[in-house]
Amino acid sequence: ATRRYVSYTNLPGGDYVFRVRACNSDGVWNEVGTAIHIKVIPPWWKTNIFYSLCVLLSISSVFGFIRYRTATVEKEKKILEQKVAERTAELAQKNNDITSSIQYAKRIQQAILPTQEQIQKHFPDSFVLYKPKDIVSGDFYWFGEKNGRRIAACVDCTGHGVPGAFMSMIGTSLLNQIILEDGVTEPAAILSALNQGVRAALKQGVQTDAAAEGAGKYRDETRDGMDIALCSIDPVAREVQFSSALRHLIVISDNKFEKIDGDKRPIGGIQIDSADVFTNHIKFLKKGDMLYMFSDGYADQFGGEKGKKLMVKRLHELLIEVNRMPLTEQRAHLE
Repeated sequence: ATRRYVSYTNLPGGDYVFRVRACNSDGVWNEVGTAIHIKVIPPWWKTNIFYSLCVLLSISSVFGFIRYRTATVEKEKKILEQKVAERTAELAQKNNDITSSIQYAKRIQQAILPTQEQIQKHFPDSFVLYKPKDIVSGDFYWFGEKNGRRIAACVDCTGHGVPGAFMSMIGTSLLNQIILEDGVTEPAAILSALNQGVRAALKQGVQTDAAAEGAGKYRDETRDGMDIALCSIDPVAREVQFSSALRHLIVISDNKFEKIDGDKRPIGGIQIDSADVFTNHIKFLKKGDMLYMFSDGYADQFGGEKGKKLMVKRLHELLIEVNRMPLTEQRAHLE
């Protein structure tokens, strides 16, 4: 063309060479031509330095954010650790207070239990194996003498620990009242009175106000109650009367095993029928006969090579195995 200029737009920054050839009016071309070296300087935001700074800034931002988050997490962790330490100290103090209180309750519970000396005064050949699962126990034993009869009971209350211990206090108090104060010595009659006393103490079977108006509704009954095995022994006649709620008595005579089952109903708790009658079993003993009463605690223990439960059958076999040993050895062997 005849133009003496040319325009290039939007060239990116960099080094360029502009080459040109021309011809005259006769069409003769300049074969060599000429060239111009041009350097286009890009805007600062398109330079490699800017790109490098952006990369560095991005890396620094990420690193700085990570450091910030790490510092924040560490700070929150320290605050949390401090709070945990404070709560732990509070819980430790509360646990110590509660444990001290329960330890004191243990002393009270042990104080109301018959002493081994008191029992052995009447039965020199006897032993008690009493090992609470918790500090205080829902199982307890009772012993007393009234009208020439010696009465012993093994009681298993619902619940463990403090709830069971409350039930044991109720049971001990009622047995003291029924036997020592009221003079009842027949086991079946004792259990009937005990059942009434427990249900009255826990307000079981008590009608609500609506029931009094004819609605027939009862207060929500608790399942709290107890299982008990109770013997009343005449040492002169060698007669033992036995009655039980969901427990049994083991008699071993001349190495012969006998199991006397009790009634299949608890003391207190939810009861299907309103009958308040327990069976009274009578048996005459001879010298050397062994009587065993126990709660379900021993038979429920896990152990052995396979970590299985002992079960009642194996406990019975164990009693047959040890019944001819001296009583101190029996206790040590069972323990």
